[in-house]
Amino acid sequence: MIKVAKFGGSSVADAAQFKRVKSIVEENPDRRVVVISAAGKRSSDDHKMTDLLYLCHAHLLYGVSCEPIFRDIEKRFCDIRDQLGLDFNIEAEFDTLWEKMDKDMSVDYLVSRGEYFTSRLMAAYLGFHFLDASDCIFSDYNGSFDMEKIESAIKEALRKYKKVVIPGFYSSLPSGKIKLMSRGGSDITGALAAAACNADVYENWTDVSGILMADPRIVKDPKPIEKITYAELRELASMGASVLHEESILPVKEKGIPLNIRNTNNPSHPGTMIVESIDKEETQEERFLLTGIAGRKNFEILSLRKHNLDNNSDLRKVLEILENHKIAIEHISLGLDSFSIVFAKSSVESIIYDVISEIQKSLKPDSIDIQENMALVAAVGRKMTFRPGISGLLFNALGKAGVNIRTIAQGSDELSIVVGVDNSQFDTTVRVLYEGFAG
Repeated sequence: MIKVAKFGGSSVADAAQFKRVKSIVEENPDRRVVVISAAGKRSSDDHKMTDLLYLCHAHLLYGVSCEPIFRDIEKRFCDIRDQLGLDFNIEAEFDTLWEKMDKDMSVDYLVSRGEYFTSRLMAAYLGFHFLDASDCIFSDYNGSFDMEKIESAIKEALRKYKKVVIPGFYSSLPSGKIKLMSRGGSDITGALAAAACNADVYENWTDVSGILMADPRIVKDPKPIEKITYAELRELASMGASVLHEESILPVKEKGIPLNIRNTNNPSHPGTMIVESIDKEETQEERFLLTGIAGRKNFEILSLRKHNLDNNSDLRKVLEILENHKIAIEHISLGLDSFSIVFAKSSVESIIYDVISEIQKSLKPDSIDIQENMALVAAVGRKMTFRPGISGLLFNALGKAGVNIRTIAQGSDELSIVVGVDNSQFDTTVRVLYEGFAG
């Protein structure tokens, strides 16, 4: 059995966190692949290592000395090493890096040193082999990953060394140069490593005990989700829930590898298990109708009415106009002589009147209305599928709470019901749905 364990920046922020990671890794010998982020904040007023390295590069570009920042970074790594009692000459590596630093240094290479040095220390502390991401995570210039080469490199390393530590967040281009991933890239590295070695589980260790059923800033002490499908997770993420980036899920999803989100500071908590499908309803939250609730504010609804509306032709014309203006569409609802389109206010704020003008010229509608200050709230749950009366129950509960529903959308897979309400009723809508159907 192989478990891939990825630890985020907060999990490796200082020596005390390193000790927690070691305790977790050693608790189960199946944790043979460990992926490490750059050291994160030690407190709310601290700085992430990645941010400090970006700042160093900015100084280099503008010809300003970054040595004080650079030496602070070096000291922090030295402090971790000394507090862990490691015999590792990290000063020599920093001296070598300092000699290379000038305005022509690649920002990708410099910033990747956060993960590199954190992983070097972690490998030494765990007694694992350090496997540089540049030797096992390969991508092309468009950002696509070469899974065949990745799989070959990681499997060979495991065959030879049994247990490895891999830095997250960067890959190697065909030229051999370092390429950074998007923010949160260490999650992607972990997923790629898990897929490459056909792991039984991909564990993503962070500072929260899994995914919560609702936003804790709105709902007091929402319950964590014990088990969720990838499809449900995608629905929640699309509505703004703070979950893993889709790129960090796809490699393990395609291979059917479960993804377990865990808390480094509360390792006894089982966290949230993300799986492809759930055949047997056995988790604690099965008594609840919904898996989770998420939403976002500040949308607008464009409603068009036209006698003898041709939905195929007229809707297509409007969608082309929106596409030409690069406006992302959230939802569409159709009527006999009307349709409504929902989009984010931020995407149309400076061009809305130009868009309306183009639609009027193209379709000559009877009327066009814009509803502003709208919020979308999604009730997500696999248990809603094929169960009659669910929409009625939700709408009845919201009506009793005085929530005025302005628009409704339900996907064909019946995994979610999305309601549009006024921004001012966003929090109330989330609480009513949670208290009535999820909590």
